[in-house]
Formats: sequence, structure tokens, C-alpha cells
Amino acid sequence: MRYERFLADNARLHGGKTALVVGETRLTYAELNDLSDRLAAGLASAGVRRGDRVLVFMDNCWEAAVSIFAVLKAGGVFAVINASTKADKFAYILANCTPSAILTQARIAPVALDACAAAGVDKPFIAATAARGALPDGVASFAGLLETQGPPPAHGGIDVDLAMLIYTSGSTGRPKGVMMTHRNMDAASESITGLLENRPDDVILSVLPLAFNYGLYQLLMAIRIGATLVLEKSFAFPQAVFERMREEKATGFPLVPTISAIILQMRDVAPGFLPSLRYITNTAATLPPTHIARLRELFPQARIFSMYGVTESKRCTFLPPEELDRRPDSVGIAIPNTEVFVVDNEGRPVPPGVVGELVVRGPHVMQGYWNNDEATAQMLRPGPNPWEKRLHTGDLFRADEDGFLYFIARKDDIIKTRGEKVAPKEVEAVLLTHPGIADAVVFGVPDPVLGHAVGAMIVRSDPALTEKDVARHCAARLEDFMVPKVIDFRSELPKTDTGKVSRRLAAETMEPAE
Repeated sequence: MRYERFLADNARLHGGKTALVVGETRLTYAELNDLSDRLAAGLASAGVRRGDRVLVFMDNCWEAAVSIFAVLKAGGVFAVINASTKADKFAYILANCTPSAILTQARIAPVALDACAAAGVDKPFIAATAARGALPDGVASFAGLLETQGPPPAHGGIDVDLAMLIYTSGSTGRPKGVMMTHRNMDAASESITGLLENRPDDVILSVLPLAFNYGLYQLLMAIRIGATLVLEKSFAFPQAVFERMREEKATGFPLVPTISAIILQMRDVAPGFLPSLRYITNTAATLPPTHIARLRELFPQARIFSMYGVTESKRCTFLPPEELDRRPDSVGIAIPNTEVFVVDNEGRPVPPGVVGELVVRGPHVMQGYWNNDEATAQMLRPGPNPWEKRLHTGDLFRADEDGFLYFIARKDDIIKTRGEKVAPKEVEAVLLTHPGIADAVVFGVPDPVLGHAVGAMIVRSDPALTEKDVARHCAARLEDFMVPKVIDFRSELPKTDTGKVSRRLAAETMEPAE
């Protein structure tokens, strides 16, 4: 069914139950459903029609959750964009998917306006939340849209319609819009909530951005099962987050290795300090066995699910918690209703122990990349049935004799840091706009907290250029997680025998992050 039905059904069955907690705001299922109904009607009055794209350019706030379901109720396709995205990247996304509306916040509305001016497309309808003060010219009031009377539009959509675009960086450095239908979302959330044994009395606390696929699905899965989602803006203040978990009696905690590393460095936490916690999940990057061991000490009553996934199919594998002792470095087996296997360069399955590319089959595999047939053809290839495509992840794996999978490396150059994906080419392009930089190469540097830090090797044209100058230049043009943390100045960049700049050689000669 269409995904917004989960919200409507739970509002009808459990209207007084808390659905969402953000800061001091608490919304019941009835309130969340009503707000999204009214916003959907407001979007329709602003011209949003079935199949139109709507960008949700917000941080973790209740308005973002309302917006996601409102867009679906209006028959549209939502795309949550990271609130730290800069205007040039935003302009590319605008030109790529030509949205009919943007829902944002007053403090970042100027970024959206600048992007519209640079994108070369008709300016979409823009509405923003505002805590105080006036909105920029050309920006409507989000609160005003919520005052729209009447039911959501009867758009006639069905579950094979497109529901969302998730913009993810690729090896070209340009973000690609992963296309997911309502049926894709339904299949992924059903599989994951099933293996986690989620239930309506779960209270899930998430510090992950809604713009991050993993974070987004915490909302989608909570609404599916009628649970409560406690949404935090970040994990910048761990003790405050833990206090919130105690207050709300959180039962589920999704994390990434960056978060687990921070927890492991804390000295004022004792085993069992969050007694209500029932499970912990990890994805985005492999959770190191040392992290798993320490988390089990701190949360002895919680089941730990180490997982692997890609944006193009949501989650792919999970390690059953009872296997943690035997295979702590494995990412497990296929999630329910999914098939995964390792293949060689010709697409043929390889025997246990042999490294190859991971391939995924299942109803949660994406429909392709929006307006990018070439990239789609590289990832989606003919499957065993004439009507299906299977996903070639581009990641290297091996399987053991029992079929448990082990992540080896990425085939492309994408850097995973803080649970986010960074395209080196995108960072390089920004570096090379600095007049003091003659050449640069970007790559991942192993880091005990970040998983990998973004490293940059630079040839200066201005000898006075400093690391602070480089960091400041990048911070003004890139999201925070994309700014190089390790910078090395060289007289020339390492090259292969054929004269090409080599990321591998640069990474091998770079000192590890401190």
C-alpha cells in the first residue's frame, strides 16, 4: 500500500499515542496525521500535483517529519536534503529533479534562494518555518500552509508510484537521486522491523539526520509499527542524549561506528546505565569487533545488530546477535525476503573465501537514478527473471563456508566518514577553486573515531597557504563532514607509471589521522 496509510491507520487506531518527540514538542499520532493532512492540502493549493518532487531542506525537526508525510499525501515525491548543503550542490539537485516546491527553515532559506538563482530552472514554491522575524522575500510561511482547511487531495496514486528520492554521492562527485517507490519502502521497512522484532511499545531514539537514509528509515519504521520516535539533532552532547534516553525509556538506539567510538571514549558511563534499551543497530560502515565487545559490556541487556546496507536498496544484510561471538567481523546474512551473493567480474557466483562484488535481489532494490540512465545501467543489471533487475553494489565481499558475509572494500573511491558518503572528486573540485592551490587529490585516511577521515594532498601555488586556509575555504563551500581533516602539502602528487595521479599511492604515503 502507499506508505502514508501507515500514519493514517495508526492515527485511527491509536490516535492518543505519542508518535514523535523533538525537543519540547510531542506529537501524538492524531496530531501528526492532522498536521500532515493540512500541509498536504496547503501544498496542493500551492500547485503540487501527483508525481511532483518536493525538497525537504531541514534539519531534524518535527516540521521535517510532517513534511515527509504531507508530500506523500499530496501524491508527491519527497527528497530530504541535508541542512548543511551549500548553494552550488543544491542548485545541481534543483536542476536534476526540478521540484515544484521546497520546504525549509528561515535560517537556511537564503541557500535555497541562491540555488534557485543559479540552477537555471523556474523557481519552485518555497515555504519556510520561522521561529522569529520576517521571512525572506519570495518565501511563504510554513505555518500559513498548516492553516489550510480541507482534506488532502484525492490524487489517485498507487504503491508502484515513486515515493522518494535519496540523493547520494557517487564516484563522479555529482549526487545521484535514488528512486524508491512506496512498495520499495514498504518491503524494506517490513523486513527490517521484522528482524528487529519491533513492536508498538518501542521507543526509538535517533541522532541520525533524516537526510541520511539510515536516519530517515527510523521515522518510516516507527510510523509503520505505531512506535514512538525521539528525534535528536546530533550526538554532539552524548550525556544529554543519554539523559533523554533515560527520560523516555528508549528501547532502540541506531548508531554508526562514529557514535560507538565516542561512547567507548566516555569514562563516566557504567554497564547497564540504560536499562530500558532492548536493541542497538549499526550500519553505514562495519562496526569493529572491539566496539561490539565494549557495547556489549555497557548494554548487557541489549541485542546488537551489526548490519550492512547501501542507499540503493536500504539494508542488505544483518548479523544475528547470537553469532556475534563466532563472527564479530561479519556483516551477516541477507535480511528477510532478500537474496545476496558474491560474483566475479563476469557476474558469476564465486566460491566461499573468494573476494568479489556483492549483488542484491529483493523488492527493496531501487528503480534507478533519477534522470541518469548511464549510472542506472551500471548498478542495475538483468536478473534471473526477465522482469527484474539486480543491484550490483560496487562493494567487495567474501563469504565463509556457512554463507556469512565479510566486507572487504569499496570498488570505487567513495569515502565513508561519520556515516556519510563523500565523493573525492567533489572535494577536489572545491579545493582547486582556491587560487593558492595548484593541484590536489582527496582520499580516505583510517581514523579510529570517524571510520575514515577525509584526507587531502595538495600542491601549493602560494607558499604561504596554510592548513587553516584550506579548511576555511572548504568549510564555506562544503558540508561539514566533507571538509578535509588531514592535509599534507607536497611538491608534487604521487602518480602511476602512466602518469595518472593515484589516490591509492597518496593514501599509502599519508600519515594516519590523529
